[in-house]
Amino acid sequence: MNSKDYFDRVAQDWDEMRENFFSDEVRVTALSTVQKGKIAADIGAGTGFISEGLIQAGLQVIAVDQSEAILKEMKRKFADIETIDYRVGQAQNLPIPDETVDYAFANMYLHHVESPPEAIAEMVRILKPSGKLVITDLDEHEFDFLRKEHHDRWMGFKRADIAEWFQGAGLTEIRIDSIGTCCEAQSSCGSEFASIGIFIASGKK
Repeated sequence: MNSKDYFDRVAQDWDEMRENFFSDEVRVTALSTVQKGKIAADIGAGTGFISEGLIQAGLQVIAVDQSEAILKEMKRKFADIETIDYRVGQAQNLPIPDETVDYAFANMYLHHVESPPEAIAEMVRILKPSGKLVITDLDEHEFDFLRKEHHDRWMGFKRADIAEWFQGAGLTEIRIDSIGTCCEAQSSCGSEFASIGIFIASGKK
């Protein structure tokens, strides 16, 4: 099963699952510097964890995910909100023109893509000049059950690699810090418990 099939399968349960994995502190930290009235892309939007905060902060949102099923759940949740544009797309070919958005956010997305450097470059492509990319994801870890049970492609990341990929995509003012909270998950058999640090990485185009 690939990540798309996995998220198609868990779409209706994702909000409850996500609450067990990581807290709202991730969203608060990621969105701490956004400005009202701007346009933001939520890449790998899922059921709208990041988008919800963006809407509340007064931004227009382009929500992109490869799973139509999970976007359907997001549309149901935000049926009364008119400032979200939903688009189905892939990491290497986002359905957004060049230099369209002021911000690009990707929460717990990078560890599901085939090529993180290419995914980062693609998100930079859609940023306006002086736009900002913000990624929140997992530090490098050794909990292999997440690969098997949640179909993670990458076992988190070294922060030095993230910095290198940001630089390679042409970003400046790069900052990588700890969110200060962890992602937690129990294996299906109950024999393993993962507690993994979460980083926030940002850069300016």
